[in-house]
Amino acid sequence: MHTTHDEVDLKLQVASRTEGAEGVVVLELRDPSGADLPAWAPGAHLDLELPNGLTRQYSLCGDPNDRSAWRIGVLREPEGRGGSAYVHDELTAGVEIDVRGPRNNFPLVSSPHYVFIAGGIGITPILPMMAAAEAAGAEWELHYGGRSRRSMAFLESMEELTGTRVTLHPQDEVGLIDLEAILGAPRPDTVVYCCGPEPLLQAVEKQCVTWPDGALHVERFSPKEFGEPLLQGAFEVELATSGMTLTVPPDKSILEVVEEAGVPVLSSCQEGTCGTCETPVLEGEVDHRDSLLTPAEQEANDTMFICVSRAACPKLVLEL
Repeated sequence: MHTTHDEVDLKLQVASRTEGAEGVVVLELRDPSGADLPAWAPGAHLDLELPNGLTRQYSLCGDPNDRSAWRIGVLREPEGRGGSAYVHDELTAGVEIDVRGPRNNFPLVSSPHYVFIAGGIGITPILPMMAAAEAAGAEWELHYGGRSRRSMAFLESMEELTGTRVTLHPQDEVGLIDLEAILGAPRPDTVVYCCGPEPLLQAVEKQCVTWPDGALHVERFSPKEFGEPLLQGAFEVELATSGMTLTVPPDKSILEVVEEAGVPVLSSCQEGTCGTCETPVLEGEVDHRDSLLTPAEQEANDTMFICVSRAACPKLVLEL
């Protein structure tokens, strides 16, 4: 499900920049030479590798059939760590930026019926999904919430759909999305896709506990909260390909220890949300602390994200 192959490193140019809503800027990225960009599918995101040393993930929200440009929407987060502020303040039209991608941890599965739920900037990965569902002839509906209409991006592209398939929930007008009314009873042959802030995701997860396994698909912009690791002390990691066995102390991640040993690993977010550092597990029990794998995928114990997940046993064997 989690695809990290086919990623490429590109230097792209900001071809245009528009205001998507209050606090949201929409960037169109193109190859300076005019070359086609790699193919992508709804749910994919890319990494912006910013000159200030930060790497940030943003969902592609344009048309997958248009290979000439990639479109992203970026919310300015005043409480953030500087990534969104840099994008808003420095990435003007004509600027070149290092980009890696596309990567898809949130793929759209085939279904006759879709319920899309978006909160704020979480609308970005949902936009191409709506178009894909429509093109496939599927039944779909969108519930889109935000603080106010002013803060909700891409409303103009939905105006003709409002009232039929699209229901807007500006909080200052109608309050929070009534999730119980939408999700209270499981629906046959229906999948739910949700992206947005953590309180919305948790509320949707709670409503979907009675739905069939695999019906709910969520994407997180920030990591889930986890308590203490299952294993408090150090543990060993055997790298099957490199032929090394390393000790991971309680205060370091597997990724840090592996990199310090000189083994190169692609990584990006360092918080278990982007999927870049996915690593096959050959032996051992994993203490999964990522925000990507489903419960069934975690139970399989055949893959892990080494930036955050740890061992639940004395020794893990990894394909590194």
